Amino acid sequence: MRPIETISLNGTWELFGFPQQGSPVERPSQLDVHTPIPAAVPGVAQLDLLGMTPEELYCGQNINLLRQYEGYEWWYRKRFHARKEENAILCFDGIDCNASIYLNGEIVKYSDNALIHHELDASDWLIDGKNELVVLIGSPIEAAKQESYDPMLAAHEVGYESLHLRRPPSSYGWDILCRAVTAGLWRGVRLEYRPATRFTQSYLVTRHCDEHLAALRLFWEFDTDLPDFAGLSLRIEGTCGESKFDLTRPIGFSAGNWEFALENPKLWWPAGYGEQNLYEVKLSLLKDGEPLCEKRDRFGIRTVELRRTELTTPERPGEFVFLVNGVKIFCKGSNWVPLDALHREDPARYEPALALFQDTHCNMLRCWGGNVYEDDRFYELCDTYGILVWQDFSMACGIYPQTADFRDAMRVEAESVIRRLRQHPCVALWSGDNECDQSWRGRGLDPNDNLLTRKVLPEAVSRCDGARPYLPSSPYLGPEAVRRDLCSCVSEAHLWGPRDYFKSEFYLNAQCHFVSEIGYHGCPNQSSIEKFIPQDKLWPWADNPDWLLHSSEPTGRPDGPYAYRNKLMADQIAQLFGSHAQALGDFILLSQIAQAEAFKFFIEHARAGKWRKTGVLWWNLLDGWPQFSDAVVDWYFGKKLAYWYIRRSQAHLCLLVTEPRDWHVRLLACNDTLQARRGTYRLWDADTGETLLSGDFTAPPNENTGLGRLRAESAAHRLLLLEWEAGGERGVNHCLLGRPPFDPARYRAWLAQIAALDGSFDARQVGV
Repeated sequence: MRPIETISLNGTWELFGFPQQGSPVERPSQLDVHTPIPAAVPGVAQLDLLGMTPEELYCGQNINLLRQYEGYEWWYRKRFHARKEENAILCFDGIDCNASIYLNGEIVKYSDNALIHHELDASDWLIDGKNELVVLIGSPIEAAKQESYDPMLAAHEVGYESLHLRRPPSSYGWDILCRAVTAGLWRGVRLEYRPATRFTQSYLVTRHCDEHLAALRLFWEFDTDLPDFAGLSLRIEGTCGESKFDLTRPIGFSAGNWEFALENPKLWWPAGYGEQNLYEVKLSLLKDGEPLCEKRDRFGIRTVELRRTELTTPERPGEFVFLVNGVKIFCKGSNWVPLDALHREDPARYEPALALFQDTHCNMLRCWGGNVYEDDRFYELCDTYGILVWQDFSMACGIYPQTADFRDAMRVEAESVIRRLRQHPCVALWSGDNECDQSWRGRGLDPNDNLLTRKVLPEAVSRCDGARPYLPSSPYLGPEAVRRDLCSCVSEAHLWGPRDYFKSEFYLNAQCHFVSEIGYHGCPNQSSIEKFIPQDKLWPWADNPDWLLHSSEPTGRPDGPYAYRNKLMADQIAQLFGSHAQALGDFILLSQIAQAEAFKFFIEHARAGKWRKTGVLWWNLLDGWPQFSDAVVDWYFGKKLAYWYIRRSQAHLCLLVTEPRDWHVRLLACNDTLQARRGTYRLWDADTGETLLSGDFTAPPNENTGLGRLRAESAAHRLLLLEWEAGGERGVNHCLLGRPPFDPARYRAWLAQIAALDGSFDARQVGV
């Protein structure tokens, strides 16, 4: 059996950059009269040309240095040794974006999608000895100028040029990200020598399962140069601890399906609901009992279902709930946005970023549609941590072309993404886009006429997967919602609204079952701000171009589309505390308190409503560049106060106090596990130390249970503190009662008590 032989072409390449109009280079052979610069692959051309690190580029106004290179073309060159042989495949995991690929002076491929893998059979162009690989990447702005734009199309003010090109939508500037229209070989490059007989596809899927029996289906496809199929058989082996399967059967063709059963399977569960059991699987093609090729994967036995209705109204309540292995899952988590504006640092940030999700007890994240599709390692970690992945296709906040060419491009993209990711048990949902239905509706159009999300993508999901639910858009505005003009009554929603007091009627009375976006601003720590804002621009925030740019206002204009965000943060401070902060330290601390209490409320309000409420995915955990934002961890991994409040509020067993109603609040035990939890608790007043409620409790599996009621006036300012112990595990929480404005000095004193509950953070270091 011959394995795949891989030659990595990562590392240092030669890079040449020229203004695209009037470029002096037409063929790779003309590059020798120019002086190259060294470039990193994977990497970003502009970063190599500027000779800057991301930390330097993200400081002050430096990100605007990229603008001068948006019209450039980039020539990457690599010389390497190889041999001429059949089935020699050049693999490009990411080319940003419109690229011509030359091998030994001949153009061999054109690619125009930065979001998916590209490969080409290089057998006819390779030579024995030294080879030259050149990749010409054109300007995305110049490419966009060559397209035709219909009047119906729509995009953000700063991103109209994104509509035709398949590269990350957020790179043109967003309310969460700087403008960084980059180019480059942003993911790895390699040469593979593949055997003539090899698997080209395999997919092992769970049809149904319980703790006693799993029904599994295997799909396979392989290439071979054998003259016939005589003597061929397929063997599949899987091991997870003591659970094993090993089956072999003869086959008579190069593709097929095979169904089999496994007794007493070890099931894969989301975090909190059980173990993340993963089978090590080996698939082998045998000839007369001897292996010809094999393929290895990890596999989680689980089913996933989304029960949803298009609408939910008081008269006709609907639903939007995920079920894994037939069990309802209350989803707690965050939106996943670009880890880095340049995407160069993404792989290095996966593990520390996902460790934050695990630490805050997330069991779901939503891969937002303005982003790239992440590397395999990201999904492997989500498999391991038990984090369900809601995967948007890469379209956001726009009306995209409906032409046949664009539909074909999206079909190819979707098939590539689905086939790469479908084996991961963490992937729970394919979603057509982010907020594009709302963009259609905003233009007075019916989003159900969108051929991309109503025809192309669901067909791709059905053909290539078939085992996961599909949602046309988030939020989805279906035919009934449009016909009856009930788009505010959808079962899953993004709750942004006026962004006023976080307990306003907008948030309290939202009818949706599942909140897939909701957020609130909080300032980064001062030590982080000092890394990206020059010393003389640290304060005040108003009329400050550096603060404006780093609130992700890509135009830099005071009247730009996202210029409101710093004032919004200041107003949210005034809303909670009755006045504006007058110094940087106060601004940081008070904004972090406002954000932390907001996120805590959003999560606990949803948990208190279980199962009328079924999930909340807040916006968001981690910044993609240094900025003032809704994220609870900044780009430097500095944790804001909200991080610690979320960590407590999302514990799989959490005791919480509801909002006052009828002169009382309720104490609830929220159990998001499949085991009954028994323990003891105490609730007391922070100012007096008086115990208000205490005793033993039992929290039934996957349900909420009431532990008592307490009289509370809705206007009185009080802080209640909570602790509990169950099964050797201790938990803590707090509840802020009363209506704003609150006294900042009084809250600071309370903050010390909140921190001391478990010592997880130091109140004196908040905002520092």
